[in-house]
Amino acid sequence: MRTLSLRSRLLRGLTAGTAVASLAAGLAACGGDSDAATTTDSAASGTVTVGRLSNGAAKETKLKVSEVKSISAELPESVAKSGKLVIGVGGLPSGSAPLNYVGEDQKTLTGVEPDLGRLVAAVLGLNPELKNSTWENLFVGIDSGKSDVGFSNITVTEERKKKYEFASYRQDNLAFEAAKKSNWNFDGDYKNLAGQTVAVGAGTNQERILLEWKAKLAKEGKKLTVKYFQDNNSTYLALSSGKIDAYFGPSPAFAYHVTRVAKTPAPTRIAGKYSGAGATLQGLIAATAKKDSGLAKPVADAINYLINNGQYAKWLAAWNLSNEAVAKSEIDPAGLPLDNS
Repeated sequence: MRTLSLRSRLLRGLTAGTAVASLAAGLAACGGDSDAATTTDSAASGTVTVGRLSNGAAKETKLKVSEVKSISAELPESVAKSGKLVIGVGGLPSGSAPLNYVGEDQKTLTGVEPDLGRLVAAVLGLNPELKNSTWENLFVGIDSGKSDVGFSNITVTEERKKKYEFASYRQDNLAFEAAKKSNWNFDGDYKNLAGQTVAVGAGTNQERILLEWKAKLAKEGKKLTVKYFQDNNSTYLALSSGKIDAYFGPSPAFAYHVTRVAKTPAPTRIAGKYSGAGATLQGLIAATAKKDSGLAKPVADAINYLINNGQYAKWLAAWNLSNEAVAKSEIDPAGLPLDNS
């Protein structure tokens, strides 16, 4: 996106990582918004089902979640009186599995992000109402008050803090995907890339990081070979045939792919992860509300309730994203710096 250049680069990496899936990625495309297929669980039911209609991307799991009065009492009066939490999702036109996409019934919005929004709404005693839009219109919706809070893989940045308040809930990670039979692991150390051949998407945040590591290794007299392919199908063919050792890209997309190919002749695995913000800062994904809306604290408290009572871990496990867990939700945590754009 033009006004959020770092997120755009991260997003391009994400869409590239999910092209292999049957659901094409398209979060950053232009378009309007949609109210279709907004809710499946109510605050009154005391149950939220995560991973519904996921087309095999998740394990459907029913979680007991009821209103916590001490937390719902923190809500701004206007939200509390409305009886609903309007959740912005930037999933148009075609979604991005496993983050947000239309489920196998061709109408219900499913994915990692909508599911957490539904869980938080249940803790707050509110009915979740999902507003699906393009990435650009996600922020327009928050700015205008059409949406209360965005759950849409939004990275915390210092630039965004000028307009929004945050409640973090997941690590913003990149990952290495390797063949399941491979014994290579990244282990958080770029030196382990010496002698390896790694594919990456051109023009992405992960390419920038990988090329920096390549330059460091070259100064040490070691070689890292970086490969580019026209599309994901070509990349995964190269991985299965041994032409490359690993593929470097967004962790959620790779976790989704690992799940999809687990029972095929060419299974893969996650061979290491790395913060999308670089070596000195763990990038964080956060629920995003308009600055001074008063929503960050009750949302953070709701997430921490889910963490402390086990539903959070089950939500991540259902989507094969346990390696992106945070110990607690923080209000306005350190974000990507202003010069990292």
